[in-house]
Amino acid sequence: MNHVLQGRRESELQWFRRRGFLAAAAAWTGLGGFGAAQAQARSNIVELQGDALLNGRRLHPGQTIQTGDSVQTGPGSHLVFAVGDSSFLVRQNSQLTVARGPTLFAVSVLRLVTGAVASVWGRGQQRRIVTPTLTAGIRGTGAYTEVFAAQDNRTYFCNCYGTIDMAAGADRAVSVSQYHQSFWGEPQPRDGRSLTPARAINHSDEELEFLARLAGQRTAWQVMGRRGSKDGSGTLDPYGAPAQPR
Repeated sequence: MNHVLQGRRESELQWFRRRGFLAAAAAWTGLGGFGAAQAQARSNIVELQGDALLNGRRLHPGQTIQTGDSVQTGPGSHLVFAVGDSSFLVRQNSQLTVARGPTLFAVSVLRLVTGAVASVWGRGQQRRIVTPTLTAGIRGTGAYTEVFAAQDNRTYFCNCYGTIDMAAGADRAVSVSQYHQSFWGEPQPRDGRSLTPARAINHSDEELEFLARLAGQRTAWQVMGRRGSKDGSGTLDPYGAPAQPR
C-alpha cells in the first residue's frame, strides 16, 4: 500500500481491480468513450456498485447522468461515470451535483456536499469544484476531493496533477502539481489560515490512472515515468520538497 487512509477502508480503493470493472472499462474505451456513447445514445455510467440516487430516484446502470443532475451514493456503493472529456469516481455516502456548462455534456461546476469524488478533467474552459469550505478552479487536471461532515465540513483536496486555483476563506493560492499536492479547506482559520497544507490521503495513483484512461489522458507521473513522495508537496522528487504555495 503506497497511500494513507483516514476514515476509509482499503477495500474502497480497490474498485479498479475487480473483473467487472476491468471488463466495463475495456468495453467503454473500446467502443470509443463518451463521444461514441453520446452518439449511440448509450449510458455514460462505466460502473455502478450498490445503490445510488439520480435526482432523488434510484439510479440504474443503463441511465445517463447529465449536467444539471444530482447524484447520491449509499453505504457500500460507488459510481464511475464520464461526462464530456471528464471522468468521475464517486465513493460511498456521497452527495453531489454537476452544473451545466456551455453544452448539455460540459460540466461547469462539480458541487460536493458530502463524501468523496476522484475526478479527471480535460483541458478547455475553466471549471470549478466547490465544497462547503473550499473552491478549486480546474484547468485540466486530476483531483481528489473529500468533505468530512463530522469535522464541520472540513474539506480535503488533492491536486493530483495539473494547475488549480485554490480558495478557502480569505486565502488564495495557485497549485501547480506533478504528483499530489494536497490541502485542507478549514471551516475556521487555523493559525490565521483557511487553506492549510496536507499530505496525500484516501486515494491511490491507480485510481487516477484508470480515470485518466477513461478520459483519454495519462497522469503526469505516467508521462514522466516516475513517481514522487506522497508528502503533499506536489513534486516528482522522490524525497519531497516544500513546493506548496504560501
